[in-house]
Amino acid sequence: MGSAATETPATAEKSAQQSTSNREHGLPDPDDRPGADVVIYDGDCNFCLGQVKNLQRLDCCGNRLSYISLHDPRVRDRYPDLTYEQMMEQMFVIDQRGRRHGGGDAVRYLSRRLPLLWPAAPILHLPGTAKLWRWGYHQVAKRRYRIAGKRSDQTSSSQGCDGDACSVHLGD
Repeated sequence: MGSAATETPATAEKSAQQSTSNREHGLPDPDDRPGADVVIYDGDCNFCLGQVKNLQRLDCCGNRLSYISLHDPRVRDRYPDLTYEQMMEQMFVIDQRGRRHGGGDAVRYLSRRLPLLWPAAPILHLPGTAKLWRWGYHQVAKRRYRIAGKRSDQTSSSQGCDGDACSVHLGD
């Protein structure tokens, strides 16, 4: 069952706000670019937003990527196998075949996908270094709010940072 069949007015409004937010930031929405890989990122994170804007600039010649915040209700409908906790730990790239690439593996995947990242691919793909890149990605990801803060204009959702929900991202 698609999201249109189960979408409530509140969900439709939030989805429209997320799409508008993508457009405000110059990020193509998956609905506007159906043949592109989808980057799922933390839209409440200033650091993450900056990095996806960098990715968009690096995708200058191919229209290979589209973007959606993990807080967008369409994510639950389209990618029910990804939990909220998984997406809070790392960004995901969903390729055109539906394969999920998360965190350091997503960065490595993008280094093969975007021609402007090809110079970085040899070092990212040195044999035996995948574990190091995953570890490094995790170290930055868990500190992302401390590095650049959280978007203040976002309203907290039912899966927001109430209680201990975001403590992993405020780690030392």
